[in-house]
Parts: sequence; C-alpha cells; structure tokens
Amino acid sequence: MWRCFHYAELASTNDTALALAAAGAGEKYAVSADRQTAGRGRRGRIWQSGKGNLFLSLALPFADKEGSAPVFVSSLALFAAVKSLDASADLALKWPNDVLLAGKKMSGILLERGKNDYMVIGIGVNLESAPAKEAVLYPTTCLADAGITVTPAEFAKIYLRCFDEVFALWEKEGLPPLVEKWQTFARGLGQSIVVRLPKTEKTGLFAGLADDGALILQTAEGMEKITAGEVFFGDEAEK
Repeated sequence: MWRCFHYAELASTNDTALALAAAGAGEKYAVSADRQTAGRGRRGRIWQSGKGNLFLSLALPFADKEGSAPVFVSSLALFAAVKSLDASADLALKWPNDVLLAGKKMSGILLERGKNDYMVIGIGVNLESAPAKEAVLYPTTCLADAGITVTPAEFAKIYLRCFDEVFALWEKEGLPPLVEKWQTFARGLGQSIVVRLPKTEKTGLFAGLADDGALILQTAEGMEKITAGEVFFGDEAEK
C-alpha cells in the first residue's frame, strides 16, 4: 500500500521523497505536485515542469543491488500506463529508460538512492504540454498531442497500479523476463546508433540487451556491453 502525499508546489518531488526515505520505516511513499520549481532530470539537467503535467516520485525499500531492476520496472510500468489509456498509442522504449510516443520523448525517469536502503524514482510525464525543442536534447511530445486526455491525479493512480504489477513480476521471476519484454518494444534494435559516454562516444549496431539490462553494441571491434550512456538515432547525434 502506497502512502500518497500531494502538494500544490514543491522544489522537487524527488527531494521530498528522499526526505521521507530518510525517515522511512519500510513503507512505500508516492509524492506528487502540481508544480515544481527546481525539477531535475538525468545528469543534472533541468526538468521543464510544464503546467498540467505529471510530477511524481516514488520512494520504496529496495536493498537489492541489481541496479537495473528499477529502471526496467519504472519504464515498463509507464509504457503499460499509457497503453491502458490508448491501446493503439504509438509507443516505443529507448534505452535506458525513456518511453517514446510517435518517436518523440514524452517522459523522463530519474533514479536516486535514498537512505535506509530506499530507492527513489522520479517520473515526469508530458500530459498537456512538452518543452520547446530548443530547450531539450531530443524531440518531445505530450499525450494531448496524441489525443490522450488525462489529469495528473488520474495518471498517477494508473501508474501506481502498473508499477505494482511489474514490480510483482520482477519479485517473482527476476530481471531477465523484464529485459526480454522491454526489448520487444525497443526502438532501433538492429539499427545503427550513437552512444555518448562521459568522455567519448561509440557508433555501432544496437544488437540487443544483456540479461542484466546492459546495452549490447556491435562495433567493428566486436560486441561491447554498455551499462550507462545516452543513445542517439540518426540526425539526433548531430545536435
């Protein structure tokens, strides 16, 4: 059972969830806000907090050191939540944790380790609006652009249900079935991609995912496992 907290405004739902984790006693917390003033994304980027969008952070006990599991649980749950609203939605998954709608980024997921063996998962979903293209790395969209109308409160409820379902599958069967399912919906499988690493970038074919969720890149030197990086398709890499 989730203990849910909603606020009109927060600096960051992840910060509030981290504070709850620090005082946590084995409970699961869900923190949402109508507005964020200091939302953040991966690699320290600013998260554009447009009006009417979803700003949600989950804090749950997660002592397991299998670091990829929260990534796959949270993104598969988001995929399922949107599909439950529109089964025909043109969705795909982009490694490591993006959900794409009509080929464009519609969400962001930020994982942070909290105290007391908690994991905090921040989920931002563009429901009503998307950031201007000059403010982001990738092309963006929102659910409203696809004709999907849902309030943040409604979407949060759907997402929590989907998260619990995927999490239960992971607890029962482990990570490989989740990775296999994720790969079924992966964008760019078998295609040329660019993976930007902290100090370099690599080009090759997206050959699939390893059982631990790492990306397998086929290069001229052979197969290489990549555990963290930014993936770009086609002319995205020129930005």
